[in-house]
Amino acid sequence: MKKKALLFLLTVLLLVTAGCGGGGGGGGKTAENNPSEGGAKGKGRLTVYSPNQAEINNPIIKEFQDRTGIQVQLISGGTGELLKRVEAEASNPLGDVFFGGGQESHDAFKDYFESYVTKEIDNLEADYVDPNKVWTPLSILPMIIIYNKDLVSEEEKPKGWEGLLDEKWKGKIAFADPQRSASSYTQMVTMMTAFGLNDEKGWEFIKKFVANLDNKILSSSSMVYKGVADKEFYLGITSEDAALRYIEGGAKVGIIYPEEGTSARADALSIIKGAKNLEEAKQFIDFVAGPDVQSLIQKEFKRRSVRKDAEKVEGIPLTKDIKVLPYDTEWASEHKDEAVARFTRIVTGQEQ
Repeated sequence: MKKKALLFLLTVLLLVTAGCGGGGGGGGKTAENNPSEGGAKGKGRLTVYSPNQAEINNPIIKEFQDRTGIQVQLISGGTGELLKRVEAEASNPLGDVFFGGGQESHDAFKDYFESYVTKEIDNLEADYVDPNKVWTPLSILPMIIIYNKDLVSEEEKPKGWEGLLDEKWKGKIAFADPQRSASSYTQMVTMMTAFGLNDEKGWEFIKKFVANLDNKILSSSSMVYKGVADKEFYLGITSEDAALRYIEGGAKVGIIYPEEGTSARADALSIIKGAKNLEEAKQFIDFVAGPDVQSLIQKEFKRRSVRKDAEKVEGIPLTKDIKVLPYDTEWASEHKDEAVARFTRIVTGQEQ
């Protein structure tokens, strides 16, 4: 009898201990279910492939690790480089999440990503939700013209894309190679959209634009805003957030929202198909789409949030007040290789 009583007591103690484990308490949501609200820490690992800048990745990943207990391995690189890695690893995926890169890049490689609808879906702007339910929007990125205020006066600054063709700007415009930079490819398609994406008018503009670049094609998008801020170039084509960060840092640069219109597409994150850490990957997606990270994206990174409940960012116009062109993500995805190849032929003089 004593043995039976002792066994019963031990069983009760084990059950009580199991019920109290993990530090959750209170019956509330745990970090495993909703990492953006904190709570009990889980265990696990996650491998993230990301083309984002370190200043964006580091605080988000650190906070995710702190809140969930999930250890994250970050692999950084260019969008194209990392997407090719995902493709090469398709039979044995080594990554779990692709964090960053334009929505068209995710569309182009959708066969290598898992379908997943975030728990935050009802809080996201409907215009920036993937109809195919593969990628989750990260932020909204209008493309703009940046100019150096010491080199370009308010009176002479161009009003839009057409103004970049003025002879006085020849060799003074910073633009990255669309073959190396996903954002630069978006900018090229944006300019073509303004003048005619599905006919030769768009390409005629690109030919004139390339001629005015005077063979100065930069190897990375970061060289654009840095080059303008450092007075190496008078003008440049970049994303709004990059220019805003430099302005906040004290650089004498300004922003032009092209009068012909611009794109304001989303960058995104997706779960890699066959991810070995699928549940951890889903937690990361929900965390990034949650209010805490989205608030950080606006306040610290100067990007526009994809949430309906986002606060207005001081000093910049609302998205609805910018002339936004209907960016054709399907065209951009399906024609990327041929469009980039044609751009290269124009640059190298193989096509006049």
